[in-house]
Amino acid sequence: MQNLLNRFLGYVRTDTRPDDTNSSSPSSISQMLFAEQLADELEKIGLGEVTLDGNGYVMATLPSNTGEPGPVIGFIAHMDTSPEAPSGNVNPLIHSNYDGKDILLNQEHNIILSPSDFPELEKYTGQTIITSDGTTLLGADDKAGLAEIVTACEYLIGNPSLKHGKIRIAFTPDEEIGRGSDNFDVRRFGADYAYTLDGGGIGELEYENFNAAAATVEIKGRSVHPGTAKDAMINSIMVAGQLDALLPSGERPEYTTGYEGFFHLYDIRGSVEETVMKYILRDHDPVKFAERKRILNEAVESIRKRYGGAGITVALKDQYFNMKEIIEANYHIIEAAIEACRKAGIEPVIQPVRGGTDGARLSFMGLPCPNLFTGGHNYHGRYEYIPLESMTKAVEVIINLCVPGKTQ
Repeated sequence: MQNLLNRFLGYVRTDTRPDDTNSSSPSSISQMLFAEQLADELEKIGLGEVTLDGNGYVMATLPSNTGEPGPVIGFIAHMDTSPEAPSGNVNPLIHSNYDGKDILLNQEHNIILSPSDFPELEKYTGQTIITSDGTTLLGADDKAGLAEIVTACEYLIGNPSLKHGKIRIAFTPDEEIGRGSDNFDVRRFGADYAYTLDGGGIGELEYENFNAAAATVEIKGRSVHPGTAKDAMINSIMVAGQLDALLPSGERPEYTTGYEGFFHLYDIRGSVEETVMKYILRDHDPVKFAERKRILNEAVESIRKRYGGAGITVALKDQYFNMKEIIEANYHIIEAAIEACRKAGIEPVIQPVRGGTDGARLSFMGLPCPNLFTGGHNYHGRYEYIPLESMTKAVEVIINLCVPGKTQ
């Protein structure tokens, strides 16, 4: 547990925020520097075939110690953190023997992590809770997945009596901006199936995810001195507000759950002359997903007609699709994960992902790849936290998957 904690704390202190304005892979220098650090660490703990390619993908092998042929299992996590929240200079805080009450993250700014806002906190009473200091996200998405995979490999290397087949691991860049699998070489990875460690609370096991698209709307207005602006000015900021008002107001992330999809305006920047809006569109159902894209396009066209003097464009890009059909055709990997969880004393919680993972696209690229929990909560924000005990259980589940005959 201490090795896992130290590794995780070191990882989250490294800023790996992606840059969606940069088309390079990885999109930020910090990710490549972190990839180099991870590659060095993997070699030091004894993994073989460690590679780091020019796109920032780290891969490594733990060879089989059974002497018998068998399937190759893979484990995957991503290096980047969400661009939606401050992520530089993360200062992780450790709250030992949590008392079930409010956790003061930052006294100066009165930032409090409270079970009144996040009731699931109470079930971790008595455990060790890791948070940021409230000025940034924590980065458990997906630094926890990285730390858990590396720690599990380290444990297997240190305990050769545990017999396992060939294991491949991969760490990817730019998952948070939808590019995590763009340059992933499935053939070189060489696994028969894999698991992403990119889920939430303890026990989560997911093989259904959103269909996802990203949309960028650019609005060109017309700036005129406000004293003579009547019938001449077109304020692109106001136009943007009218466009957003045409989308279903109840179909936003804060109003939806389960299989319900949404429109999410996550970034808007502008002036009178120009405003840029960035949306993500999500839905599990492919028909409803297509309908969301149609609704956005029609809203843009409506505003375009209303403001003939404004230039309005929308660029829509599919990001990933629901992997359910692929995984159901390979359901034995879900059954293996269920057994691995139960051996660790966890009853798996099978539920749809209200998001996506690298595994979604990889499944369509020929690598069936469901998603396992890391233990974290409240990803992508300053109230993110993760219990150390949940991370330890994630390590145990990985080991159980690699060593099916292992008993507690």
